[in-house]
Amino acid sequence: MNSMIVVYFFFSFLLLFVTAKISYKLNLTDIPNTRKIHTKPTAYTGGLTISISILLMSLFLDIQNGNLNLILYFVFFISLIGLTDDIFELNVVSKLIFQIIPIFYLITFENLTLFHLGDYNYFKLVLGTFSMPVTLISILILINSFNYFDGIDGTLGFSLISVLGILYFLTPDENLRLFLIIIFIPMLIFLFFNFSLFTLPKMFLGNGGSLMLGFLTSFYLIYLANKNFVHPILLAWTIVIFVYEFLSINFVRLKNKKKLFKAGQDHLHHILFNNTKSIFLTNFFISTANIILFIIGYFSFVLINPLASLILFIFFFITYLIGRINILKKN
Repeated sequence: MNSMIVVYFFFSFLLLFVTAKISYKLNLTDIPNTRKIHTKPTAYTGGLTISISILLMSLFLDIQNGNLNLILYFVFFISLIGLTDDIFELNVVSKLIFQIIPIFYLITFENLTLFHLGDYNYFKLVLGTFSMPVTLISILILINSFNYFDGIDGTLGFSLISVLGILYFLTPDENLRLFLIIIFIPMLIFLFFNFSLFTLPKMFLGNGGSLMLGFLTSFYLIYLANKNFVHPILLAWTIVIFVYEFLSINFVRLKNKKKLFKAGQDHLHHILFNNTKSIFLTNFFISTANIILFIIGYFSFVLINPLASLILFIFFFITYLIGRINILKKN
């Protein structure tokens, strides 16, 4: 197995390298403008390449899990939608429709639906007839929260790696841990291209990457919850920074009567970068915040009970929201 992982590492590297070269030849690049901080046209095919790498390796290793394999087929479809958006700049409605189609299929026909939000000793949050709409909305929120984090080199990549590390710790099944490693390896290699280390051709994830990774993470979390491998509140803590940022920024935009889906400089990574002038510190703070918040949620779950963990999750969100409102007022 170790030899296969090494082969996969070099295969992913080669695939990213070749794709980057082809992308520049075909002008599949993100052109700089006044809103973007990069100064040169940059290939935006990183996400599509990662999805191909993950899909091929999972089939080769034979994960032997129908749900996960099916999710990966749709992951590739989602990455194609994102790539199409990068090329033709689809409107918001078109993007949502293309996202909803595979989501609706998986939650309707493959039973990948959130039926409850956890047992909290005193009560159980059963969704009942609200299972489908809550699942659909939750997935769309997470997918688009990933898209929000893709604004500065490495931010989404490092944040996702923090999530994968936490999930590896929580996941009890070795086969599922292998699945996480299959996702982790091309993601790690991509960062070398994203930062153009060793003069490698620079690449972005593109919308194909952010949407694809959000989609993949969403359904992996649902799968863990459905199989009762991990309590739902602990799963929520794994992606806590994504949830807090997406909900708070949209709350502030609604409050200020601004368009929800309009690109702007009010995201957490932009604020941190403007204050630190450092991409490294920006990514470090965000990834570390996600890990620290998870640790707090995890120990409140283990040492007290699930209800205490849920209450803390809500309390920290309110605190985060207040902080975001105050920060944006100053800026």
